[in-house]
Amino acid sequence: MALLRRGDLSVTEVALAVGCASLGTFTTRFTELVGMSPGVYREHTADATAGLPTLITRDVARPVRNREATVPVSVLR
Repeated sequence: MALLRRGDLSVTEVALAVGCASLGTFTTRFTELVGMSPGVYREHTADATAGLPTLITRDVARPVRNREATVPVSVLR
């Protein structure tokens, strides 16, 4: 997720950097875990995290595996 947020690598380069054998495998697994494709994630987080410190960016962009989970307190402050 951090590599996608950085924006200096293509989605394919990120897939290979994290050890996936193919872009399809990476996209499928990423979508299962995060709930959106890597490309869509990159588009959404680029606007949402622009200008935020890294510590805050990490909390804002953290995936929620259980859709019923509550928002972390650090995001609400």
